[in-house]
Amino acid sequence: MEVTMLVDESTILINVHAKHKEEVLQLMSDNLVAHGFVNKSFTGAVIAREHEFPTGLPMDGMAVAIPHTDIEHVRKKTISIAQLNEPVEFGVMGGTASERVAVKLVFMLAMEEAHSQLTILQQLMKLFQNNKAMTQLAYATSKREIKTVVLDHLGTEAKGGRC
Repeated sequence: MEVTMLVDESTILINVHAKHKEEVLQLMSDNLVAHGFVNKSFTGAVIAREHEFPTGLPMDGMAVAIPHTDIEHVRKKTISIAQLNEPVEFGVMGGTASERVAVKLVFMLAMEEAHSQLTILQQLMKLFQNNKAMTQLAYATSKREIKTVVLDHLGTEAKGGRC
């Protein structure tokens, strides 16, 4: 079953300057709150969850992080993407407390249904394994370019998003 994701340019942040993962998570979740995708409680919840269950993924070409939290904090499903100016350290998903990975791209999931998350994670893993697409995302110069690459490689369409 194909999941239709909302990829809206308002949830894409490019050339983000951040010193640490908490700053990245704060910026991304505050943006989602400002655009009405999530409740104010999302910010604290996603940061707390990242500390307990790290989401950094050391991929073959480029490390990513996929922070997320519980559905009760979400108003409308979306995925937020942050392209970081300089990599930021995240804990490794399923790793030891000391394992870190330098992340250049962050894909923050805001899902309103628990089952949607697994399907979207599976689709994202395909994207993460495409080195050419990941390089395009890391060096894109516009939100539109990031949106296009993500949608082209996931085979999904944006509903209600700005083109």
